[in-house]
This record gives sequence, structure tokens and C-alpha cells, in this order.
Amino acid sequence: MASPLPTPVPAQLALGAALRAEFPILDQKVNGLPLVYLDNAATSQKPRAVLDALSRCYTEYNANVHRGVHALSAKATNEYEEARAKVAAFIGASTSREVVIVRNATEGINLVSNTWGAANIKQGDEIILSVAEHHANLVPWQLLAARTGAVLRHVRLTPDKSQLDMDHFRSLLSPRTRLVSLVHVSNVLGCVLDTAYVAEQARRVGAKLLLDCCQSVPHMPVDVCSLGADWIVASSHKFCGPSGVGFLWGRYDVLESMEPWMGGGEMIADVFLDQSTYAPPPMRFEAGTPAIAEAIGMGAAAEWLQQLGMDRVHAFEEEIGTYLYERLVAVSPRVTVYGPRPGAPRGRASLAAFNVEGLHATDVSTLLDMAGVAVRSGHHCAQPLHRELGVPASARASAYIYNTAAEIDTFIEALKDTIKFFDDAHGGVA
Repeated sequence: MASPLPTPVPAQLALGAALRAEFPILDQKVNGLPLVYLDNAATSQKPRAVLDALSRCYTEYNANVHRGVHALSAKATNEYEEARAKVAAFIGASTSREVVIVRNATEGINLVSNTWGAANIKQGDEIILSVAEHHANLVPWQLLAARTGAVLRHVRLTPDKSQLDMDHFRSLLSPRTRLVSLVHVSNVLGCVLDTAYVAEQARRVGAKLLLDCCQSVPHMPVDVCSLGADWIVASSHKFCGPSGVGFLWGRYDVLESMEPWMGGGEMIADVFLDQSTYAPPPMRFEAGTPAIAEAIGMGAAAEWLQQLGMDRVHAFEEEIGTYLYERLVAVSPRVTVYGPRPGAPRGRASLAAFNVEGLHATDVSTLLDMAGVAVRSGHHCAQPLHRELGVPASARASAYIYNTAAEIDTFIEALKDTIKFFDDAHGGVA
């Protein structure tokens, strides 16, 4: 077996080792070996600041929000609204009233589809998506199109299949385009959308723009005031927060024009037996008791990352993402890594979806798990994209701020052992 490449030592890569103590879950063994967690694109681990915020909520002031005048309810309400303000600050929103707390990014997209979409998308109108979208940014629009008779258009990949083809995107735009809804950073290709160009072109034809920011908000500075979108969505569990909560950001004038989606407590102004009036955004879209502790944990995660510095996070991820990519492509000519190379004009996320010729992604991931290395396998909720790539599935290693170059080395050596195991089992190259 070839000796591993030397671990790089740029200053940025020191961050991963320095942060590990903040994430207690990482200090464990899997199958008797130290855990190497490289499934961060699916869900991130949680720092002590978030775990402590959840604990304080349940041990010190557990109560319903917005509904009581007693001390615990007042404290819970204040913490819940502070969490909204922390998320707003994290993404550069001009006011916390633009932040709607939802269960996850999927719910945020469905909210837009069932409110703005239901009121504004008519038969013959066109919605531009892409072949690289997560299912959460495909299925809601398919349902809307089925109800309204709208037409779905899909941006294809560039000829090298590394990113979305912006020339094709522009060719799809027409006076009938009402909405553009695209992924900011692909969870398979790792490519970064040219949001400035997309926003400019969408505005040119009078279309609204929604961005799926699940893979960008955790990893790079995102400023909604300069992004050019009308809405963005993200899920807390991908940026160090709890699961079961996320946010929809929308320009306030757009949110104000949208009718409620779900009815119930909290989202009303006045209720009569036969009619109701509704609260202004964001409360209009938050019917019922929310995920209080989870929202507070999300706010703690946003604050923790903001204090860490998203420029610093992004610089670290560019370094470790480059190291991951270069080590992976050097394993064997049989290894295919999808997406652009490091150094692409808009960068590349610190994830690598890959396949080994002759091996199934799930078999590769299973043997890696036996070596203590956690990676993803499957279609990553992006079946149409995998069809475009001509494969049924891929394995995916995704790094985050607490990973180290030494862990990448461990992953690479385990992958080499995995390939050798299957080659030996088949009497040669699989």
C-alpha cells in the first residue's frame, strides 16, 4: 500500500482540530476505531453551545410562547424571538420579521408553493428548476404544476456535467417565466450557483427567485440583502443546530403579499365563528405551537457560527475540500469524483460524491463504516441528477469545520483497503 501523502498544514486547517472539543459526539469509536464523520452534507454535529441552549430551555424555562404572562412563558417567548433575531443577523436580513421559522427547508419550499405559488402560478406559466435539484425543490413544484397546468423547465448540466449550464438557463427564460427556483450549492456536484447572474436574468423577465441554501448557509457567508433572491430556505440540522427546525427568509413585501398556508393558533389577529383575520408576517405562517427548544437551538447555532466567522469557516472548507478532492482523485483511475475541480470560478463545496468503477456505492460505504468512517451512499435525494450522470447512486464524503486533514487521510486509506478487499474477493480488478 502506498504511503499517505503528507498532511497539509496551512493555518486554515488548524481550525478543525481546534474545534473538535466543542463537539462531544466526535469523541467515540465505531467498530473499535475512532469515528471519522464525513456525512456532514446530510447532517452536522452539534457544539456544546447548542446542546447547552437546548438543556437550559427544558430545565429552566420550558413553557409555551406568545401565550402567557407568567415568568416562564415570558422567558421562553423572549428566547424564541431572540433566536429569530440571531438567524436574521446570521444571514444579513434587514429585519427579523423576514425570518419564518419552519420545520425544515422542505416545509419552507412547500409554504411558498402553497401560498405565493397557488395565488400567482396559472395555466401555461413556467417554473424554471434544474436537473440538479434536491427532491425537496422538485416535488412541491410538480404538485403545483399538476394543480395549475403550469409548465416545468429544467436547466441542464454543462457538457462536462460539472455544474449548471447558464447559457441553457438563459435560453429557458421567457415572458411566461414566473418563478426560478434553484439550488445555491449542489449536494452532489458541490458546484456553486452564479446567483448574481441568475437574479439579474430572473428580474429581466419579471420572475421571482427562490434559492435552496441548505448547502451554502452552513459553509459560506450568505447575505440575503445582496443575494438577489425573493426567498431562501435552509435547515438548522445542517448548520450545527437541532433537527426538526429551519427557516424561510423572504423579502418582507413579498411575505406580506402571501396568504397563510396553515390555520390555527398564533397566526391570527381575530377569530370569529365564520371568518378570521391574520397576523402580519412572520406569525401569519407559524400556526400552532412551534418547535420552541429546537428554534432556540437553531438560534444558538447561528450565533455560534457568526461568532466563529463565516469567512473563516469558508476559508477552512476551501482548504480541506481541496485536500479531500485531490486525495480522492489520486486513489485510482477507477475513482470518479463528480462536479468541478477545486479552483473553479465560484469555488467548490467541501464535499465529494464519487464512484469506484466496478463497485456499488453502498458496498463501498458499508466497508468504510467497518473502518469507522461515516460517508453517505445512495442518490442523496437527487435521482434526476444521478440519471444525468449515468449512475444509480454515488458515495459522498463531506467535510465540515471540525474535520481534520488526518481524518481525510484515514478515509483515503480505508477506501484503498475497501477497493483491495473487493478486488481480492473477485480474483482481481472488480
